[in-house]
This record gives sequence, C-alpha cells and structure tokens, in this order.
Amino acid sequence: MRRAVFSILCGIVLLCGVSSMPALAQEVPGDLSLVLLIGQSNMSGRGMIEPQDKIPIPGVFMLTAASQWVPAVDPLHWDKPEAGVGPGREFARALVKARPGARVGLIPAAVGGTSLERWRPGGELYNQALARLRVARKSGKLVAILWHQGEADSSRAELSASYAARWVAMMKQLRADAGAPNVPIVAGELGEFLQRQYVSVVDEQIDSLPRLLDHVAVAPAKGLTDRGDGLHFDAASQRELGCRYAAAFFTIAPNWILAPPRNSGLKGVGRTERASAKWAMGRFERYGF
Repeated sequence: MRRAVFSILCGIVLLCGVSSMPALAQEVPGDLSLVLLIGQSNMSGRGMIEPQDKIPIPGVFMLTAASQWVPAVDPLHWDKPEAGVGPGREFARALVKARPGARVGLIPAAVGGTSLERWRPGGELYNQALARLRVARKSGKLVAILWHQGEADSSRAELSASYAARWVAMMKQLRADAGAPNVPIVAGELGEFLQRQYVSVVDEQIDSLPRLLDHVAVAPAKGLTDRGDGLHFDAASQRELGCRYAAAFFTIAPNWILAPPRNSGLKGVGRTERASAKWAMGRFERYGF
C-alpha cells in the first residue's frame, strides 16, 4: 500500500519521468537549491548503471570530488569503486518538475559501510560533509538533507536502541553548523530484505524521527528489492526510493510546489501541480491514508 501511495503521488505530480534524449550542456547558475546527500552505501548508491542514468536532467547539477559543478549523472558518489545508482537524481528530478525554473545542486557526501557513530559531530565524515556544503553554499542555498543509513547499526542491540537519540543530536548540530535550523530532512527506511538481528528496531527508530525533531519526514522502503546481495537496493528500487524521498519532502516543504522560484518570471505553478500539492498535503499522513 505504501509503495502504491508514493508511486501515485510521484506520478500525479509528474515527477519521475525519464527524458528520452540527452540534455545539452548546461550553464551552471549561481542560485542553486542545494541538497546534501549523506549516510552509507544505499545513499551513495549501488544500483547497476543503465543508459538512462547517464542522461543529464535539465537543471540538475552535482558537486564533484574536485568541487566543480557538472550535470548530475550516476554515479553521483565516488566513495567506493562499485558506486552506482542511488536516490539522488530522481529526488532532484522531482524537484525541478514540481517547480519549473528551479535549479538543483546535489552535494554527494555519503560513504558506504559507515556507522552512525562515524557521522558524529566533529568526526571525519561529518566534517567532510560540512566542508563540501560550505563550498556548495557559494552557489546557492541548502533546501534539504537526505539521509539513508542504519544497516551498520542493525547488528548490535545497544546501537539499534539508541539510534534515534544519537541521530537527533547529530542532525541538530548539523543544522546549527550549516546555519539552517529548519532545513527539511528526509530519512529513508532500511530495505525489507536486510537480514540482521535488529533491523526492525532500527526501522522503528527511523520511523520515530518525525516525532522527535521538527521538519523531518521518512521515505518508506516497503516493497523495494535488492540487487541480489541482501544489502543494497537495485537500480529500479533506487529510482523509486528517490521519488519517495521527494514525496516525503513535499509534505514538510509544501511551498516548494506552491511557490515559484525567485526571479523566475513565473506567477505560479499550474493547476495540476496545485491540485497535486493539495492532495498530497491533505491525504498523506506519515506513510498512509
């Protein structure tokens, strides 16, 4: 049911279509809406790359390892040689479809195999992500943080039981350090296929996050499939997951759909988008209807 709900939402708002032709080279604007991608391997992506994943999306850019803005194509990350399709591009596609004229800058900073402890404030991964964000902010404003992590914390009882409290403390500090105290954050559930002793506990902790911290939503993983390793989402599921992240984001940032970007020359979005936003905001409650 949850999978159908999110697929319908993404389809109604016309968010997740894939262009059939490569985009022309794009000039990088200086008013990007920035999205920070953090967590472990299912955020960086391990889905098998297909030709469609190499087609740039007009208006969507990524910050490279050399801190250069280029059209966003998979793999967005470079944390491991096997980096592949993740949820980032489909999330960004949804944003530019929902707000014509917007330009989205993805900031890849996830690292596979990492525990929540390694993302603690002041730690190496936290500092690396914050440094990349500070570089990116020269070109725009942070509008969202996407988080997917928890597999590494699902094998020990004490780590799984304390997950939410540790995550909230980390995100509060990240918001403060980023100078964005109310920036929307979307966390993703773990794959149903994950076979670890405390995976259900971690998922319960993740599901509780919107009740513990304002402007937080959760993207469900119900029905998504793995690539055959029992750990990583396959490419199709990663694209769907990106769409679910977007649907969750719109519930805590409805103005993204309702308001045109600054200096766009647009008076407002179309009737379809407005109706879709009203439907989403009125009917979506955490995971169901």
